Amino acid sequence: MTLIALAIPCLMIVTLGYSALCAASPFGTCRKCHGFGFATTTDRKGQPKRGKSCRRCRATGKRIRAGRWLFNRAQRIYREGTH
Repeated sequence: MTLIALAIPCLMIVTLGYSALCAASPFGTCRKCHGFGFATTTDRKGQPKRGKSCRRCRATGKRIRAGRWLFNRAQRIYREGTH
């Protein structure tokens, strides 16, 4: 089997798997705050303490996945174009 013939099914499996993940769980953990909703800092003693709220996820710890964001955008454009 050639390399391209092997790569095509692998890419299809990855794409379908990611689309299934976006459909089942549209929100993932924030990559900046790691799902805490705030940055962790340390005080003078070296103990961890709560820092500022995360601006990227607005202190929820969850962000919409890129695939779900694209799907929502495509649906919105389709809905606005058909009315």
